[in-house]
Amino acid sequence: MSPELLLVIVILLAAARAYLYIKYPDPKKDKTKEKGKDRPKGKRKGPEESEDKLKGVKDTLDSLVWAGATALILITFVIRTFYIPSSSMVPTLRINDFILVNKFVYSFCNPARGDIVVFHPPKSANTEKTEYIKRIVAVGGDTVEVRGGTLFVNDQPQKEDYILEPMFYEMDKIKVPEDSYFAMGDNRNNSDDSHVWGFLPRKNLVGKAVLIFFPINRARTM
Repeated sequence: MSPELLLVIVILLAAARAYLYIKYPDPKKDKTKEKGKDRPKGKRKGPEESEDKLKGVKDTLDSLVWAGATALILITFVIRTFYIPSSSMVPTLRINDFILVNKFVYSFCNPARGDIVVFHPPKSANTEKTEYIKRIVAVGGDTVEVRGGTLFVNDQPQKEDYILEPMFYEMDKIKVPEDSYFAMGDNRNNSDDSHVWGFLPRKNLVGKAVLIFFPINRARTM
């Protein structure tokens, strides 16, 4: 659900709650009742029963408004959902997976090698897509090279149990600039990633993928 749609729902619920407050204000307690006067026993009927039902509706709306407002804050500033549209991250992520992305985490720490991140592709990607998801394999200051189907970072071969298969291409050694990253799909031979369009600037990051939540049978942290 988009933040815009959730905001509309919260506003409508709040408007409904305000309408009930205005049209049906909470009845004031009659302080002039004689002390010691017992209320009739048994099931209450008539106006009192209607007031209880109305109070229940108001309480439910209150709960929905607070829950919606909390969700709106979380979606806007902390987390968001992301749908996996392609096979570039197979086998880690599959088409039609839904994941949660932490948008807040990189305000306190730097992305690290191995992080799966959602980001806006740089202009060099020359794509109409607004967001990509890939794995960071190198950070600023690292050197990256692909040789003999193996990824080398700082001249060290990387053990990558998560990729689908060895790479069928070669890539000369390059150095990642500061405040940039080298991001690749786990399906290395079917991924439009840094080996094609270059480095990923930090400013393009949206957040870190933290959880697959749907389908239920694939639910897991990442």
